[in-house]
Amino acid sequence: MIELLDRNKNEIQINELSPLTWAYVGDSVFELYVRTYLVENTKLKPHELHIEAIKYVKADNQAYIVKKLIDEELNDEEKEIVRRGRNTENHHLPKNAKPEDYMYSTAFEALIGYLYLTKKDERVKELIEKSINIRNQME
Repeated sequence: MIELLDRNKNEIQINELSPLTWAYVGDSVFELYVRTYLVENTKLKPHELHIEAIKYVKADNQAYIVKKLIDEELNDEEKEIVRRGRNTENHHLPKNAKPEDYMYSTAFEALIGYLYLTKKDERVKELIEKSINIRNQME
């Protein structure tokens, strides 16, 4: 399979990045996966796709998802990545989320971004699919 994007940093270099950088990447990876999932599994129009995608990427839902993953799925290394993402200092104040949810949402995105940057694509796919299933069970 061809890689669409080059990911040339080694794990040492990735570990030296801020967890906010991991979250920056993880946000886009998760968003793309959710959008693709919705296009593949629904017949919604673009505006409806956007409304539905928001349900997956909202901070409170991502916080719920990552807490479930911590309890049921993550290994110790992944839990440490989540801890670093949650505890990193972020000067951005959320306007539509509680601070605790925002911290856990950042932690979720940091995990996805870290795994993506370290080319653990199968694990990214597995965790995102589990995340979508968790979100779908919330309804």
